[in-house]
Amino acid sequence: MREKKYFAPSELIINEDGSVFHLHVKPEQLADKVILCGDPGRVTIVASNFDEIECEVNSREFHTVTGTYKGKRITALSTGIGCDNIDIVMNELDALANIDFKTRTAKDRLRSLELVRIGTCGGLQPNTPVGTYIASDKSIGLDGLLNFYAGRNEVCDLKFEQAFVEFMGWEGNVCQAHPYVIDANKELLNRIANENMVHGVTIAANGFFGPQGRELRIPLADPEQNKKIENFEYEGYRITNFEMESSALAGLAKLMGHKAMTCCMVIANRLAKEANTGYKNSIEGLIKLVLDRI
Repeated sequence: MREKKYFAPSELIINEDGSVFHLHVKPEQLADKVILCGDPGRVTIVASNFDEIECEVNSREFHTVTGTYKGKRITALSTGIGCDNIDIVMNELDALANIDFKTRTAKDRLRSLELVRIGTCGGLQPNTPVGTYIASDKSIGLDGLLNFYAGRNEVCDLKFEQAFVEFMGWEGNVCQAHPYVIDANKELLNRIANENMVHGVTIAANGFFGPQGRELRIPLADPEQNKKIENFEYEGYRITNFEMESSALAGLAKLMGHKAMTCCMVIANRLAKEANTGYKNSIEGLIKLVLDRI
């Protein structure tokens, strides 16, 4: 029998109370159904719908509440902003689910989590005005995160990826992290989004300003970037929105054997140059929809 891999204390950091390092969540506190939000305050909104609350943990930007909703045990967790935070959250959630903290080895029976990110985004097409719900069929990661993991090519849509790189003129650009294209889990996507959301392709940017074509005092390296992105088309797919976490979530979930998808409400349309800063009062409809279908 092959010896199990041992995860050293320097690689998997476990706190003195038995919780995982950043999240401060213990294995028994994690449900199989997980709702992810960037904003810690949005976790409070999600949890306000729970019939019962089992536990609540706060650590840095990570706010976790586990409870029940209509008989379903659900964990709501804030990730903070960006794919780098998703790297922390996904690895620690997988450790909570699939590593025995006492032996520091993988469990014999692995759990597959269902992870739905509820986020906000910027719409890029005429059919994505402010208030639209968008489900990410595919995500294009500009962050480069998945390039650090073995198996990256096996889970990505390489033809789509190459077409996008060529269209953007990024071939041979050593200053640009190579983008990756990843699909959401189809079963979860269809169950959550159904016919209530616009299906499209999401760019997960590695920043809010320059990487999403916003120019303040520093000029953009490519002032035509957003126009190219809006005009890109591949096998009927158009890029519908910008956000900052979907690619890492879908990619790491696929490598780890979990189901994941992202749905966002448009709070700014870049074509119409309009934005809704009071979106926190209107995202509850999307939260309720996800709670009913997860």
